[in-house]
Order: sequence, then C-alpha cells, then structure tokens
Amino acid sequence: MPFLIGLLVVIVVIAVVAISIYNQLVQKRFMVKEAWSGIDVQLKRRHDLVPNLVETVRGYMGHERKVLEEVTNLRTRVMGAVNIKEKGELENNLGQALKSLFAVAEAYPNLKANENFIQLQKQLAEIEDQLQLARRYYNGATRDFNILIDSFPSNIVAGLFNFRQEEFFQLESAEERKNPEVKF
Repeated sequence: MPFLIGLLVVIVVIAVVAISIYNQLVQKRFMVKEAWSGIDVQLKRRHDLVPNLVETVRGYMGHERKVLEEVTNLRTRVMGAVNIKEKGELENNLGQALKSLFAVAEAYPNLKANENFIQLQKQLAEIEDQLQLARRYYNGATRDFNILIDSFPSNIVAGLFNFRQEEFFQLESAEERKNPEVKF
C-alpha cells in the first residue's frame, strides 16, 4: 500500500511538472507571436511610407528610374513573403534600396529642401528606430522560447507536443547592421 501511494505521488508530481512546463511553452510561444506582430506593425508602417516617398522623389529624379523601381519592387515582394527568414532577407534588401534612394537624393538640392521629403525622412528614421526595438524584443522572446525548448526536462514536453524552435529576425551583413543614414 505505501508503495502505491508513493507511486501515485510520483505520478502526480510528474503530471504537475509536465503541465507547468507545457503552460510555459505555450506562454513563450505566444510571446514570440506577440513580438513578431510588433515587428510586423513597424514593417507595415515602413511599407506604407514607401509609396509616398517614391512619389515625392519621382518628380525630382525621373531619370533615376532604376532606384525607384527597385524600391517599389522590393516593397511588393516583401509584402508577399511568407516566412520570417524570407521576410528578413527581403526587408534587408528594402532597407539597402532605401539607403540608395537617399544617397541618390543627395544630388538633388531642391528635393532635399522639399518639406514633404524632409517629413518622410523623419518618419522613416522614427520607424527604423521602432523597428530596431521591435526586433530586439522579438529576438529576446525567441531566445527564451528556444532555450526552454532545448532545456531539460522541458525538451521532453516540447518534443511530445511538437513545439519547434523559432527563427531569429537577423540582419545578414555588417553593412546592414547600420542604421540608415538620413540627412536633413
């Protein structure tokens, strides 16, 4: 009889621990999803800004069509991206294209003095700052979730319930790690 009671206590303790770990995994997964939605909001703000920026610039630098088309094309492609890795790569490319757009704009003094262009530059700088914060939060939430999945004994529960690691939202090169330079 004492053996059965001891066995029952062990089973109950294991069940409580497993339930607790499962709930932690669910909580961390939702934190990762919430963090991704923060990135997504900032990316949408940036995507919404791009057409206004392109339209403002187009009137001043019509013969720089290649840069304008690249920005527009990348914006379209990134909005259709389905996974985090693909979206991250396309977002990095879009950021580089926007840097090129601002670099080309340097050659147009009337454009640099345009109030609408200046306002769009300020908005883009603000969005990039918010995006950087959102990336940090997402990567922190992802780190915590991935650690929980890999740690013992939570790795057993994660395996039983098919929890998979999330990808980090990374910048691919050292050049892309720099903030876009916005000059006024």
